[in-house]
Amino acid sequence: MMISIIMPAHNAAAHIQVAIDSVLAQRFNDYELLILDDCSTDQTVALIQSYADQRIRLHMLKTNLGAAGTRNYGIRQAKGRYVAFLDSDDCWKPEKLELQLAFMQKNNVALSYTAYDVMSPDGKQITGHVDVPESVTYRYLLRNTIIGCLTVMIDTKQTGLVQMPAFKGAEDTATWLSILKKGHVAKGLTKSLAFYRKGNVSLSSNKIQMAKHIWQVYRKSQNMSVFTAWTHFPFYLWNGLVKHLRTGGSVKLVK
Repeated sequence: MMISIIMPAHNAAAHIQVAIDSVLAQRFNDYELLILDDCSTDQTVALIQSYADQRIRLHMLKTNLGAAGTRNYGIRQAKGRYVAFLDSDDCWKPEKLELQLAFMQKNNVALSYTAYDVMSPDGKQITGHVDVPESVTYRYLLRNTIIGCLTVMIDTKQTGLVQMPAFKGAEDTATWLSILKKGHVAKGLTKSLAFYRKGNVSLSSNKIQMAKHIWQVYRKSQNMSVFTAWTHFPFYLWNGLVKHLRTGGSVKLVK
């Protein structure tokens, strides 16, 4: 059962080889890696082209599409029933695809996710760990943006064609919400199967921007009234602070 892996890349020369190598090291081999270069001006394309593996499919976009547009282009090119996502600065553990696919097939899951570790910008230290619940409903996700895009796998036979809306910084959350709003329940593997690379952007600046993005998702993507949005927003703020400010140990969330 083929898995299509969507990897957007823009000026990703610093880390993309680590990401690609983590895919090539997977114990599960029936996959295609679609790398979507979003008009890079560094050595990203040359590094990708240095790989001879035929499972790697490089698409060089002619215009800059941004994160959502780039992923959407990749999804439309995907040949696999299952679609997974990995950014060019993150990486997976070797058993990720094997365990996650088996989990999805056993439980007939439309959308799954896993726990993951947080690593320093240089990738040399593990600075934190994000625990995940065994299931996430639509209401839960409105209050806890706990699903890491780098851990997600979707069964498109159940979800249909998935396209991410253009909500900068929160396009992934808006996508998962749209899937769960149809009645699906996301299921999680509590084992950590991925590494998220922490950026150099200050936490305070990042949190303010993310809060703005999530508010726009509430109001525009989910069409909530101001009152309804405010019934969820305080929970999001608290859980977001816990998730991002704690750098070690398990992250505990408020339901």
